[in-house]
Amino acid sequence: MSYLARKFLSFAVIIAVAQADASPLFDDSAVIEAELVGAIGSLIANKKDRSEQPFVLVANGVEHRVQVRVRGNSRLRVCEFPPLRIRFSASDTVGTVFAGQDKLKLVTHCRNRAIAETDALEEYAAYRIFNLVSDIGYRVRLLRIKYTDTDERRKDKPLEYYGFLIESQSALARRVGGQAVEVTGVSLRSLDDDQAALVYLFQYLIGNTDWSLATAADDETCCHNGDILDIGAKYFYVPYDFDLAGLVNAKYAYPDPALPIRKVTQRMYRGYCTEHATLQKALGIVTSRKPEILQVMNELPGLTAKDAANGVGYLNEFFARAEDIEKFLQTLERRCL
Repeated sequence: MSYLARKFLSFAVIIAVAQADASPLFDDSAVIEAELVGAIGSLIANKKDRSEQPFVLVANGVEHRVQVRVRGNSRLRVCEFPPLRIRFSASDTVGTVFAGQDKLKLVTHCRNRAIAETDALEEYAAYRIFNLVSDIGYRVRLLRIKYTDTDERRKDKPLEYYGFLIESQSALARRVGGQAVEVTGVSLRSLDDDQAALVYLFQYLIGNTDWSLATAADDETCCHNGDILDIGAKYFYVPYDFDLAGLVNAKYAYPDPALPIRKVTQRMYRGYCTEHATLQKALGIVTSRKPEILQVMNELPGLTAKDAANGVGYLNEFFARAEDIEKFLQTLERRCL
């Protein structure tokens, strides 16, 4: 066997072992204690540079050689500390919590202050809430991260904040037996009605208006703050990015000026008109998970008792309105798009 053939076979074995030994990273909700070591100061100072930089990620006492780059669009304009993307090496993750992972998005604390960390935790909660009502949603894993700057450009104390990783699009597609597609638009007829209705109610529950089934003005594919998966010849809209939701109420969050609301904590239903029975079924699913949804807020590590109570109170406003099912549904149907 030639040298190249042996190298190829060796690499194939590594990949196969990594996939076979893949750790259920997103099946566990325990916080991962981590440290990200590298040129943090330079990365932040050059946020427009999307090139990857070598870092070391230490998690559960294991070192991983990773490549890190800045990502995001709107958050780059408002965040002192940008969101990141971490790329792993398959041979470096075998037998670890990151086994089988490739590229993962990391949602960071945005700004170096406690309130920004709270925003990240509450956005993490939004993802967890959607996971409770639909299996076809991005899973997340919470980290407590110490950022160690090796180039010593930052003069402040070592940063230590909560952040969270988001399941990759390819992993989600494999998990649900679908395929990610890029389309310029979707028709309501092409959408899975049950998933769509759950998305409409979920977005209303968390007070999020920063989403759409249309293509954004500065984008070429559908949809705004959501991906499209093709599963069984039906399109499933999978939402993401909830930092402008009322549940999070980030300091920098403002609703679209075209909308008739003045602050993000004002709920506005932006769901499309759908069959009454379909919407009623979706509402039954959401309300049946009320205890678990509220539990997400109450058990969120790093959240103060006051912030947890505020989050629970905000969600309970939705559940209180939904107690009169027919009246609630009629209100939504009068406001549907």
